[in-house]
Amino acid sequence: MTSLPPIGIRLLSSLDGTPNSSRTFRYKIFILIFTFLCYTSYHLSRKPISVVKSVLNRNCSLSISDPSVVVNTSSHGNNTKWCDWKPFDQDNAGSLLGSLDLAYLFSYAVGMFISGQVAERVHLRYFLSAGMISSGIMTILFGMGYFWNIHNIAFFIGIQVIGGLVQSSGWPSVVTCVGNWYGKGKRGLIMGIWNSHTSVGNILGSLIAGIFVNTAWGWSFIVPGIIIGTLGILVFFFMVPSPEEVKCELPDQLPATKYTDRATESSDLEDDPLIESLKSVDRINEYGATNSQSSQTSLISLDKSKEKPISLWRALFIPGVIEFSLCLFFAKLVSYTFLFWLPKYIHEKANYDPEKAADISTLFDVGGIFGGISAGLLSDFTGMRATTCVIMLTLSAPVLYIYNLYGSLSLAHSIGLSMVCGFFVNGPYALITTAVSADLGTHEVLKGNAKALSTVTAIIDGTGSIGAAVGPLLAGVIESSGWNNVFYMLIGSDIMALLLLLRLLYKEISSSLRRS
Repeated sequence: MTSLPPIGIRLLSSLDGTPNSSRTFRYKIFILIFTFLCYTSYHLSRKPISVVKSVLNRNCSLSISDPSVVVNTSSHGNNTKWCDWKPFDQDNAGSLLGSLDLAYLFSYAVGMFISGQVAERVHLRYFLSAGMISSGIMTILFGMGYFWNIHNIAFFIGIQVIGGLVQSSGWPSVVTCVGNWYGKGKRGLIMGIWNSHTSVGNILGSLIAGIFVNTAWGWSFIVPGIIIGTLGILVFFFMVPSPEEVKCELPDQLPATKYTDRATESSDLEDDPLIESLKSVDRINEYGATNSQSSQTSLISLDKSKEKPISLWRALFIPGVIEFSLCLFFAKLVSYTFLFWLPKYIHEKANYDPEKAADISTLFDVGGIFGGISAGLLSDFTGMRATTCVIMLTLSAPVLYIYNLYGSLSLAHSIGLSMVCGFFVNGPYALITTAVSADLGTHEVLKGNAKALSTVTAIIDGTGSIGAAVGPLLAGVIESSGWNNVFYMLIGSDIMALLLLLRLLYKEISSSLRRS
């Protein structure tokens, strides 16, 4: 039975009225903007830790406002860590900071697989609202550690673990909402633009945290926590996860094609690399019977009234899920290493103060916005998602090497190379987590079952989140031996992501050549 719209929507007369295409369009715009703001707040609340690292552990003999100026520390002898926040004042500070990242990201990865299953079985509005409010509370508690003068590493790790679990509620929920409202026509471009919420959140998080980092870093967490918590309350009153709830037109979930001839469309589906990979899998129906045992060969029944949530195991049989999941493992490893360590890298390599380093790091995300949009636009135009990812991954490896060599030479180098690096690093990551996930979650083999989208999204982003946990941890361990080694690790990960898509690349190119 379709649930009633949230009370806030029922009170908005501008969205109420007779169901028609104009009303549906208004709801689509509303949902796109609202989910954009929601996930912006998720990333806004994740970013402060990367900015605050620069003051939790630093060289106290240098002025915090101008690291080129040496201050008088004679009263502290040879101790250059006297001003650091305990317990991050020891030689193992890099490992401790890396453990904070690991605690958060590993619990986030585990929570992602759980959230995908839960999101298909409860109302998305309640689930997303609870997740955002809980995320706000955890972010605020981390900041209160400053005002409560807490120096116990267990407190901060505990907050990160719980925070990672509740933050995993966001991605499956917002992607499912957008996927429910938008068809596949220009999904790459729409979601490329929409996915800029990741970079916008990182930018705002860096700027907000940078305001307080040199004075009282606790506010760097508290303010973002208040923002995401407040938006969580608005979600409870206004979020509409599905068109059916407000009696709007349902979107067309069939893939868009440039060909009008029906025979050609059928041939294109036969050549689709995701469809091809399914031929090697013995598909299983909902009763556990294989193709040889049953004439029912679809993963999900066409009867909408009998739609059931899809299991993690069955979702893995959707063509392309495994390849893109493993690719995202390495792509997200690179992206999240930048997310959690770039301000500290700029602070140490370019000798900028923490606030300025935080501001410059936002340019990486500015480049990421354009990278995500460009990837979506190119993949829509060509119809080749994997090929688009491979092109950008191929170019990002040399860009990473150049950034490490020349990024700290001057302010102009830092600005320009940060944007170029963000463009190529975040492009494939954005495309896979949005358009590719939504495509696979509404794949033809699912026969229109909308309940699979959250699980598919959770598998892909959950696998990527494991890589996101590994990357910052490795950076924390490797950083003590030099930043060059960190970048070698990132370049190697980028190459691995590229290699995992070669089979799909071959299928896409072969299919394109046959059509031409």
